[in-house]
Amino acid sequence: MRQVSSLVLATLLAVTGSAFAAEPLFVVKSVELNQSADVVWKKVSDFGDLGAWHPAVAKTEIVSGKNNSAGAKRVLTLKDGGKINEILTAYNPKSKSYSYKITEGVLPVNEYASTVSVHSNGEGKSVVVWESHFLPKAPADEKAASDTIKGVYDGGLNQLKTLFQ
Repeated sequence: MRQVSSLVLATLLAVTGSAFAAEPLFVVKSVELNQSADVVWKKVSDFGDLGAWHPAVAKTEIVSGKNNSAGAKRVLTLKDGGKINEILTAYNPKSKSYSYKITEGVLPVNEYASTVSVHSNGEGKSVVVWESHFLPKAPADEKAASDTIKGVYDGGLNQLKTLFQ
């Protein structure tokens, strides 16, 4: 009996452990712009104003820390009223990039970490890259979580294309 109990316990632990050891999902989107990396960076670099270039964001508020400094926390209020809390984990104006994590929000993701970067792409041109990794948040599945993040990125990157035509 003791052997069976140990086997059952080991099986349950293996099954339960694998249920929580999901592989992260990755999304990478980019847009080429007919504007210099310096000009584009000026537009996207303000962690305290995502609404300057993302059409779904009604308001960005720095609620803790210093804007554009690691540790700063912001709350995004979306146009539909939803809220997303984020923390800036890295900010590097020299390499024209910043990274952040979602700590709480309406998106169907957990353990979301993202980087926005701007790269020179020839004379007077640039590329903005927005990338992330995350896990789906129940009840969303992998496709729903990935599609949502792709939609968020497409909205912002398409708006940049409009702004820099």
